Amino acid sequence: MWPAPSELLAGILFGTIGFMGWRYGRRHQQPTTWALGIALMVYPYLVSGPLMLWGTGVLLTILLWAWR
Repeated sequence: MWPAPSELLAGILFGTIGFMGWRYGRRHQQPTTWALGIALMVYPYLVSGPLMLWGTGVLLTILLWAWR
């Protein structure tokens, strides 16, 4: 079954943010930023439901920005 458009958009958006966080953390040797970037790329495959998907993504993005 195909994902809902909001879930697809969230996966693409947070996956892109996660990739940028992973690259930034790897380049500046910051393991927390690196790990949060990987978490942002992986979690859309593990979480179901648009509310959980968007809520978790926003929370991880805020943590990524705060530890940057």
